[in-house]
Amino acid sequence: MVERLRRLEEQVARRFDRVGERVLLAPSTSRVLQVLYENRLTHYVFDRLQRARARQYLEQVRHGPMPRHVGIIMDGNRRFAQRLGLDPAAGHVLGRDRLEDVLDWCLELQIRHLTVYAFSTENFQRAHDEVDVLMDLFEANFRKMADDERVHKHKIRVRVLGRVDLLPERVQAAARHAEERTRGYDQFFFQVAVAYGGREELLGAFRTIARKIKENGTKPEDITEEMISAHLYTNGLPDPDLILRTSGEERVSNFLLWQAAYSELYFADVYWPALTKKEFLKALRSYQLRQRRFGQ
Repeated sequence: MVERLRRLEEQVARRFDRVGERVLLAPSTSRVLQVLYENRLTHYVFDRLQRARARQYLEQVRHGPMPRHVGIIMDGNRRFAQRLGLDPAAGHVLGRDRLEDVLDWCLELQIRHLTVYAFSTENFQRAHDEVDVLMDLFEANFRKMADDERVHKHKIRVRVLGRVDLLPERVQAAARHAEERTRGYDQFFFQVAVAYGGREELLGAFRTIARKIKENGTKPEDITEEMISAHLYTNGLPDPDLILRTSGEERVSNFLLWQAAYSELYFADVYWPALTKKEFLKALRSYQLRQRRFGQ
């Protein structure tokens, strides 16, 4: 596992040394702009402008209502890698690095709840080699989180949402380790949806409630929204205020179907590994402006 991840990381590093770290390959980016990004001087100037604009957004966002809970559909890893001429699996390594950044941004802005869609139940149908790389990454990252100084400093509770029983035993063990090491923390909450499907989550909740009706005499009319929420993977968490999806696709793809009933949605036209702090802040600013418009 370690050797395979090391080779992928070296491949990514070599490629980015040639084209620059901020290629910013949005699905709509023209070839002319891609060539410009590859020019190192243009890259330097563009990067400075991006940083300045991000600082402006940061000042605006700090003074507005902050979402308690942000959900993210991390889409576009494979397409990003393919646009760079990399093996699709390498895109997942880049996506992992971007998630590290987003977690830091949430800590900086005091966003206490972050839930990311990392792997759906449908993703098991992908190529065997790609799924193996993803399982390697999950195992390594869960173990890293368990010992991450940042996690313990900020008292971040880690939870894994989904059909964990479908994962390889080594990944299950790593997930349990991260959850157990952080179980007592209550300042920030980081949820990773792995082997997750929103419909399957609801189906599991309904089946559990049906068993209770049969076994202890609970009446159908006793079923409430609160009862259903209590039987979901996200039991005890607030519903997401904002759901961000990358890659330009505009759908929720079976993510937090019950919980997202009143969430604000933001669709970013960049692949997940290319998400910048500026784009993340734009999503937060969009959320704030909507709240202001509706008088909340």
